[in-house]
Amino acid sequence: MALIFERIQTEGIAELSYLVGDDSEGIAAVIDPRPDVAVYLELARSHKVAITHAFETHIHADLISGARELAAQTGTAKVHASVEGGAEYGFEVEAVRAGDEFEFGKLTLVARHTPGHTPEHMAYEAHEKGNKSPFAVFTGDSLFVNSAGRPDLLGKDADKLASQLYDTLFDYYAKLDPGVIIMPSHGHGSPCGADIGDRLESTIGYELAHNPYYQRKQRAEFVEHALSTAPPEPSYYQRMKKVNAKGPEVLGHLPVIPALPAKEFKKAAGSGNAVLIDTRSMLAFGGGHIAGALNIGAKPMLTVWAGWLLDPDEPILLVLEKDTAVDEVAALFIRSGYTKFAGYLAGGMTAWDKAGFPLAHTPQMTVHEVETCSDELQVIDVRSPSEWKAGHVPCAKHVFLPDLRERGSEFDKSARTVTYCASGYRASIGASILKAQGFKNVRNMPGSWIAWENAGLPVTNEGEEDQ
Repeated sequence: MALIFERIQTEGIAELSYLVGDDSEGIAAVIDPRPDVAVYLELARSHKVAITHAFETHIHADLISGARELAAQTGTAKVHASVEGGAEYGFEVEAVRAGDEFEFGKLTLVARHTPGHTPEHMAYEAHEKGNKSPFAVFTGDSLFVNSAGRPDLLGKDADKLASQLYDTLFDYYAKLDPGVIIMPSHGHGSPCGADIGDRLESTIGYELAHNPYYQRKQRAEFVEHALSTAPPEPSYYQRMKKVNAKGPEVLGHLPVIPALPAKEFKKAAGSGNAVLIDTRSMLAFGGGHIAGALNIGAKPMLTVWAGWLLDPDEPILLVLEKDTAVDEVAALFIRSGYTKFAGYLAGGMTAWDKAGFPLAHTPQMTVHEVETCSDELQVIDVRSPSEWKAGHVPCAKHVFLPDLRERGSEFDKSARTVTYCASGYRASIGASILKAQGFKNVRNMPGSWIAWENAGLPVTNEGEEDQ
């Protein structure tokens, strides 16, 4: 018999959730569950435990909370959420206040109010029963590896929250034993913090020595750092916070997406009542796709880019790499709140081809072709501002991918145009956006910036004069 500690990593949104408990008592809790909760149910069955608690460290902005879903699907778990900082919810929760304790056999979780990322934010110390000192702390979005939670997502009181974050880091975390393990709710790649480290856990002592936030010991310097280093805020974050505070819809299962034969799918795609998303790879999409489709590949990052680019009230039509991937793709969508589907193309593009329907194409352009081309080529870098500043193709213009729809008018729709990102995934999204806007001669650069650097081609850095 042993204590249970399972970390569940959700790639794309870089979210970390946890199943913790004691198998000798047969009970466990989940901390910060995602909405596709089958993974927790399967882990609980493998450990022969019942999930009795679903803890939220705060009202999330980056994903749909799975706490209500977990409570509904287990029939045993209750949602436990902080009511510190004036937090209110549009659904029933078990109120958690600073100092509350929860026992799971030999494991005790103690709630600690840790505001800064949000006013209500709560961390949970993990204690062995009877031991006053924690051996670990689930830090949620307050303290990350090499970083800390951004304080600007409320759209107000950012200075106040940044100051509260200073107190949380220096008056609470810094006073814990240096050996205490920190278990955050996000890893590298999440926009919930600046430059989060690659490791999935750390210790208080290591963060005190190396975390940039702990190197800003003066409050004013800390606040300035916290406010100036935050990455671009995804446009869907404000929507997520409202949904999670009100109470996400309980689905009971993954959305049912009907299979549509090619003729019926073509009719639905032409109706204008749904958005067409092709989830195949960049090269498959480029080789042949349905005109007007947006190419968001079925990788973990789909969750993020669907959130940035799609309207959750508009039904989605899907083109899949294979029909058996439909549930996997549905799970990626629901993590950022997309549950309305008009159907998927049964048999995929093979069925479309056999029906004799027309194809659109997106040619590929190698890095060497881009490097040797004339000035007539429009090169668009769709990466983030920080990626652009670190180095870019000399003749490129920068348009962050979420802004491309609005800024497409800045470019000549009849000119040859090529998009690039880090590897090609976002570039293909960008190319499909431009094609849908009427650009006649769009290309994608496979390998993109990674290929450009590996080929040793010229680079322009921030501060240098662009061509």
